[in-house]
Amino acid sequence: MPLAPALLRTLLALSLAGTGAAYAQAVALSGMLGNKALVVVDGSNPKALAAGESFRGVRLVSTQGDTAVVEIDGKRQTLRVGDAPVSVGTGGAAGGSGGRIVLTADSGGHFMTQGQINGKSATMMVDTGATGVVIAESDAQRMGLKYNTALPMRISTANGVIPAWYVKINAVRVGDVVAYDVDGVVASGSMPYVLLGNSFLSRFQMNRTNDQMVLEKRY
Repeated sequence: MPLAPALLRTLLALSLAGTGAAYAQAVALSGMLGNKALVVVDGSNPKALAAGESFRGVRLVSTQGDTAVVEIDGKRQTLRVGDAPVSVGTGGAAGGSGGRIVLTADSGGHFMTQGQINGKSATMMVDTGATGVVIAESDAQRMGLKYNTALPMRISTANGVIPAWYVKINAVRVGDVVAYDVDGVVASGSMPYVLLGNSFLSRFQMNRTNDQMVLEKRY
Protein backbone atom coordinates (compact mmCIF):
# COMPACT_ATOMS: atom_id res chain seq x y z
CA MET A 1 0.00 0.00 0.00
CA PRO A 2 1.45 3.44 -0.90
CA LEU A 3 3.05 5.37 1.93
CA ALA A 4 2.16 9.04 2.46
CA PRO A 5 5.32 11.13 1.93
CA ALA A 6 4.51 13.46 4.82
CA LEU A 7 4.29 10.54 7.23
CA LEU A 8 7.66 9.21 6.18
CA ARG A 9 9.06 12.27 7.92
CA THR A 10 8.73 10.33 11.15
CA LEU A 11 11.80 8.27 10.25
CA LEU A 12 13.76 7.17 13.26
CA ALA A 13 16.64 9.53 14.02
CA LEU A 14 19.81 8.35 12.32
CA SER A 15 23.34 9.53 12.95
CA LEU A 16 23.98 10.73 9.43
CA ALA A 17 27.49 11.94 8.66
CA GLY A 18 28.59 13.77 5.54
CA THR A 19 31.43 12.21 3.64
CA GLY A 20 33.29 15.44 3.04
CA ALA A 21 33.58 14.92 -0.73
CA ALA A 22 30.96 14.99 -3.44
CA TYR A 23 32.99 13.41 -6.19
CA ALA A 24 36.33 11.71 -6.45
CA GLN A 25 39.10 13.73 -8.08
CA ALA A 26 42.17 11.60 -7.46
CA VAL A 27 42.27 7.89 -6.63
CA ALA A 28 45.38 5.86 -5.84
CA LEU A 29 46.26 2.37 -4.62
CA SER A 30 48.72 2.61 -1.72
CA GLY A 31 49.03 -1.12 -1.03
CA MET A 32 47.35 -4.48 -0.54
CA LEU A 33 46.20 -6.14 2.69
CA GLY A 34 45.42 -9.75 1.87
CA ASN A 35 42.47 -9.62 -0.52
CA LYS A 36 41.77 -6.01 0.43
CA ALA A 37 42.99 -2.93 -1.39
CA LEU A 38 44.27 0.15 0.45
CA VAL A 39 42.60 2.95 -1.49
CA VAL A 40 43.38 6.66 -1.18
CA VAL A 41 40.72 9.12 -2.39
CA ASP A 42 41.53 12.82 -2.72
CA GLY A 43 44.48 12.53 -0.34
CA SER A 44 42.60 10.66 2.40
CA ASN A 45 44.20 8.13 4.71
CA PRO A 46 44.33 4.67 3.09
CA LYS A 47 41.03 2.81 3.38
CA ALA A 48 41.03 -1.00 3.29
CA LEU A 49 38.28 -2.19 0.95
CA ALA A 50 37.13 -5.69 0.12
CA ALA A 51 35.47 -6.43 -3.22
CA GLY A 52 32.04 -4.79 -3.30
CA GLU A 53 32.82 -2.23 -0.58
CA SER A 54 32.82 1.53 -1.24
CA PHE A 55 34.61 4.59 0.11
CA ARG A 56 33.79 8.17 -0.92
CA GLY A 57 32.00 6.98 -4.02
CA VAL A 58 34.79 4.60 -5.09
CA ARG A 59 33.72 0.94 -5.20
CA LEU A 60 36.28 -1.85 -5.28
CA VAL A 61 35.43 -4.36 -8.00
CA SER A 62 38.34 -6.80 -7.73
CA THR A 63 42.01 -7.25 -6.82
CA GLN A 64 44.79 -9.25 -8.40
CA GLY A 65 48.44 -9.13 -7.36
CA ASP A 66 49.38 -5.47 -6.97
CA THR A 67 46.44 -4.15 -8.99
CA ALA A 68 42.84 -3.28 -8.21
CA VAL A 69 39.83 -2.44 -10.36
CA VAL A 70 37.61 0.32 -8.98
CA GLU A 71 34.31 1.74 -10.21
CA ILE A 72 33.01 5.28 -9.94
CA ASP A 73 29.61 6.27 -11.33
CA GLY A 74 29.63 3.19 -13.54
CA LYS A 75 33.12 3.78 -14.93
CA ARG A 76 35.93 1.32 -14.17
CA GLN A 77 39.61 2.09 -13.71
CA THR A 78 42.57 -0.20 -13.00
CA LEU A 79 44.96 1.00 -10.28
CA ARG A 80 48.44 -0.31 -9.53
CA VAL A 81 50.39 0.00 -6.28
CA GLY A 82 52.94 2.80 -6.54
CA ASP A 83 51.37 4.54 -9.54
CA ALA A 84 50.46 8.21 -9.36
CA PRO A 85 46.83 9.03 -8.48
CA VAL A 86 44.45 8.93 -11.43
CA SER A 87 41.62 11.37 -12.01
CA VAL A 88 38.28 9.60 -12.04
CA GLY A 89 34.72 10.88 -12.02
CA THR A 90 35.46 14.47 -13.02
CA GLY A 91 34.83 16.45 -16.15
CA GLY A 92 31.58 16.50 -18.11
CA ALA A 93 28.11 15.39 -17.20
CA ALA A 94 29.04 11.74 -17.32
CA GLY A 95 31.31 12.27 -14.35
CA GLY A 96 28.83 14.33 -12.40
CA SER A 97 31.05 17.41 -12.21
CA GLY A 98 28.17 19.90 -12.13
CA GLY A 99 27.49 21.90 -9.00
CA ARG A 100 24.08 23.50 -9.53
CA ILE A 101 20.53 22.14 -9.64
CA VAL A 102 17.56 24.32 -10.62
CA LEU A 103 14.06 22.99 -9.91
CA THR A 104 10.61 24.44 -10.62
CA ALA A 105 7.62 23.63 -8.43
CA ASP A 106 4.68 21.76 -9.95
CA SER A 107 1.05 22.86 -9.63
CA GLY A 108 0.92 21.33 -6.16
CA GLY A 109 3.97 23.23 -4.97
CA HIS A 110 6.22 20.15 -4.96
CA PHE A 111 9.71 20.13 -6.44
CA MET A 112 9.91 17.07 -8.65
CA THR A 113 12.77 15.93 -10.86
CA GLN A 114 14.10 12.96 -12.76
CA GLY A 115 17.34 11.49 -11.50
CA GLN A 116 19.27 8.32 -10.93
CA ILE A 117 20.03 6.12 -7.93
CA ASN A 118 23.09 3.95 -8.54
CA GLY A 119 22.64 4.52 -12.26
CA LYS A 120 18.94 3.53 -12.29
CA SER A 121 16.34 6.13 -13.28
CA ALA A 122 13.96 7.45 -10.64
CA THR A 123 11.34 10.13 -10.19
CA MET A 124 12.28 12.21 -7.15
CA MET A 125 10.62 14.75 -4.89
CA VAL A 126 12.43 17.16 -2.59
CA ASP A 127 11.38 16.58 1.03
CA THR A 128 13.17 18.73 3.60
CA GLY A 129 11.35 16.87 6.37
CA ALA A 130 12.93 13.51 5.54
CA THR A 131 16.18 12.63 7.25
CA GLY A 132 17.57 10.48 4.46
CA VAL A 133 16.86 9.58 0.86
CA VAL A 134 13.76 7.36 1.14
CA ILE A 135 13.27 4.60 -1.43
CA ALA A 136 10.41 2.12 -1.73
CA GLU A 137 11.31 -1.55 -1.46
CA SER A 138 10.25 -2.27 -5.04
CA ASP A 139 12.51 0.49 -6.36
CA ALA A 140 15.39 -0.63 -4.13
CA GLN A 141 15.29 -4.08 -5.73
CA ARG A 142 15.45 -2.52 -9.20
CA MET A 143 18.36 -0.32 -8.13
CA GLY A 144 20.34 -3.23 -6.77
CA LEU A 145 20.38 -2.03 -3.16
CA LYS A 146 21.22 -4.95 -0.86
CA TYR A 147 18.86 -3.85 1.88
CA ASN A 148 17.98 -7.33 3.19
CA THR A 149 21.40 -7.56 4.83
CA ALA A 150 21.38 -3.89 5.90
CA LEU A 151 20.69 -2.45 9.35
CA PRO A 152 16.97 -2.99 10.10
CA MET A 153 14.76 -0.29 11.56
CA ARG A 154 11.05 0.52 11.78
CA ILE A 155 9.15 3.62 10.72
CA SER A 156 5.65 4.87 11.51
CA THR A 157 3.17 5.45 8.67
CA ALA A 158 -0.59 5.90 8.29
CA ASN A 159 -0.79 2.13 7.98
CA GLY A 160 1.12 1.50 11.18
CA VAL A 161 4.72 0.66 11.92
CA ILE A 162 6.48 -1.01 9.00
CA PRO A 163 9.92 -2.52 8.45
CA ALA A 164 12.66 -0.43 6.89
CA TRP A 165 16.39 -0.70 6.35
CA TYR A 166 19.26 1.78 6.59
CA VAL A 167 21.41 1.70 3.45
CA LYS A 168 24.35 3.52 1.93
CA ILE A 169 23.62 4.70 -1.61
CA ASN A 170 26.69 4.77 -3.85
CA ALA A 171 25.50 7.62 -6.07
CA VAL A 172 22.52 9.97 -6.34
CA ARG A 173 22.41 11.94 -9.60
CA VAL A 174 20.24 14.91 -10.53
CA GLY A 175 21.15 16.35 -13.91
CA ASP A 176 24.94 16.53 -14.08
CA VAL A 177 25.29 16.74 -10.29
CA VAL A 178 26.25 13.59 -8.39
CA ALA A 179 26.52 13.04 -4.63
CA TYR A 180 28.30 9.91 -3.45
CA ASP A 181 27.91 7.73 -0.35
CA VAL A 182 24.49 9.11 0.57
CA ASP A 183 22.60 7.77 3.59
CA GLY A 184 19.21 6.33 2.72
CA VAL A 185 16.26 4.34 3.98
CA VAL A 186 14.47 1.55 2.13
CA ALA A 187 10.81 1.40 3.22
CA SER A 188 8.65 -1.66 2.70
CA GLY A 189 5.66 -0.98 0.50
CA SER A 190 5.45 1.27 -2.54
CA MET A 191 5.78 4.98 -3.27
CA PRO A 192 5.31 6.93 -6.51
CA TYR A 193 8.73 8.56 -6.15
CA VAL A 194 11.97 8.72 -4.21
CA LEU A 195 12.11 11.32 -1.43
CA LEU A 196 15.23 13.49 -1.58
CA GLY A 197 15.86 14.08 2.11
CA ASN A 198 18.49 15.94 4.06
CA SER A 199 21.31 13.41 3.66
CA PHE A 200 21.34 14.67 0.04
CA LEU A 201 20.05 18.23 0.48
CA SER A 202 22.52 19.11 3.26
CA ARG A 203 25.31 18.95 0.69
CA PHE A 204 23.85 22.00 -1.05
CA GLN A 205 23.12 25.64 -0.30
CA MET A 206 19.39 25.97 -0.91
CA ASN A 207 17.76 29.14 -2.23
CA ARG A 208 14.08 29.41 -3.08
CA THR A 209 12.39 32.25 -4.95
CA ASN A 210 8.68 31.88 -5.66
CA ASP A 211 8.32 28.59 -7.57
CA GLN A 212 12.03 28.08 -8.22
CA MET A 213 14.56 26.26 -6.04
CA VAL A 214 18.31 26.47 -6.65
CA LEU A 215 20.70 24.01 -5.01
CA GLU A 216 24.40 25.00 -5.04
CA LYS A 217 26.84 22.25 -4.07
CA ARG A 218 28.72 22.84 -0.81
CA TYR A 219 31.07 19.86 -1.15
